[in-house]
Amino acid sequence: MTRFRAVEAMLGTQPVVQLEDAEGGRRVRIARLGAALLNFEADEGGTWFDYADGYRDDAEVVARSGSRFAIMVPFGGRIADARYSFDGQAQDLQPGVVGEARASRHGFVRGATFDLVALAADEQKARATLATNVIRPQPGYPHSIDLAVTFTLDAAGLALEVAMRNVGDDAAPCFFGWHPYFRLADALVDGWELQIPGEGLIRTGADLIALPGAAAYVALDDAPAMDFREPRAIGGQILDQSYNELQSDADGSIRTHLRDPASGRALVVWQEHGLMHAFTSDTISRDVRRAIALEPMECMANAFNRPECADAIRLLPGAERRYRCGVEIIQA
Repeated sequence: MTRFRAVEAMLGTQPVVQLEDAEGGRRVRIARLGAALLNFEADEGGTWFDYADGYRDDAEVVARSGSRFAIMVPFGGRIADARYSFDGQAQDLQPGVVGEARASRHGFVRGATFDLVALAADEQKARATLATNVIRPQPGYPHSIDLAVTFTLDAAGLALEVAMRNVGDDAAPCFFGWHPYFRLADALVDGWELQIPGEGLIRTGADLIALPGAAAYVALDDAPAMDFREPRAIGGQILDQSYNELQSDADGSIRTHLRDPASGRALVVWQEHGLMHAFTSDTISRDVRRAIALEPMECMANAFNRPECADAIRLLPGAERRYRCGVEIIQA
């Protein structure tokens, strides 16, 4: 029997894939609906603890409340008023919808059942690739994107590699975001220590849309209450905040750290570039402030409407862009 194992399974009515590390005592489950991570468990002396606060059953997978571990493509976060312009063409993602009902967020694939195109394991890793071609011309988005997400469990942890390919005839706006929720104990997040290596943050209005122009960018020296450059307890701080100007470690990876001093549990969320969005889950429908979302984002929310993001989101016809991020469990 190899150290790693990769199998198909079911969660009620929902197909899932399971990746296991028998020697390291780790296991991961991913729903094919939305390619949403459900569990990232570690064996702690014979007791399994789940560091992922994902959907608990098939009903939650279908309902998608809270967008737990959502893969967000071709955009993450909100698009202001569900409108944007690209290459001189005005686009409306919700034609005919008016008032507060206008809300477009987190892309188009949360409700897609991904195809399982690869599933394999050996002594070094277990790997599953989930793919979908549901991003096709629709109101407000006249483009075609093929998306593949590869989950790899190895001795270091869990890695995601995302491939976005423009299979249309024209350039398309497109970027990746991930919406994971993590927990370190059955307790409020207040006592957990957070470290985000960002030098600045994105200032938003009440609608969580970044302020226009340069007003969106704030140095953390001018916002000490939101400054987590050094590890400190979250306390009563309410976070629904993107951090930019992320600083990488010597190996080029950017690492956000989360630790619970009481249990000793800790994890790291790493990414290659972009922003880190932190959300203390104050407005979700269950288990308020008992998990924190640490979201690697290739670009800021509402990037389709930000001139400074135009080059970063532009995907030429026939071109493919990849993004990598992941999670490492740190055990004492």
